[in-house]
Amino acid sequence: MPEIIVTTKKRAHPTDDKRWKAVDAAMRRHGYKPKALIETLHAVQNTFGYIEEGSLEYIADCLSLPASKVYGVATFYNLFSMKPAGDHTLVICTGTACYVKGNDKIVDFMKDEYGLEPGETTEDNKLSFMAARCVGACGLAPVLIMDGKVTGKMNVEEMKTTIREWVNNE
Repeated sequence: MPEIIVTTKKRAHPTDDKRWKAVDAAMRRHGYKPKALIETLHAVQNTFGYIEEGSLEYIADCLSLPASKVYGVATFYNLFSMKPAGDHTLVICTGTACYVKGNDKIVDFMKDEYGLEPGETTEDNKLSFMAARCVGACGLAPVLIMDGKVTGKMNVEEMKTTIREWVNNE
């Protein structure tokens, strides 16, 4: 007997936004099976820029997964954000090689200079500061990712200067 694939779900989208069609397409490609979870989370992140709580409930319902599992996966991976990012995003690598070469001092600098801890965004939504456990570019340590551009092999003072120039270059 052939496998039956569910092609539609009747649950209403969290909002009336037409971009939900892209998320539905990601789930539909996998027959609304639980294995579509990460791809679906990527679809939400890419479509909306972040993953809000209503999205998690919708995905859990559509993929027949416990909400706790969907939340756990969404919050475990650094690529997923649970709140909107600022106009600019600085990601600092906190892997061993980057830490040894001074990225821990950049975390302190961001708190002192901009009032940001990793995972926070300035009140004016201009800058988001994120931390990644490792970005896989140890040969470039210490590494910063500034609006998606990997920057490496700088000392701490060069990094501070680069961040200031980047932030103030509006």
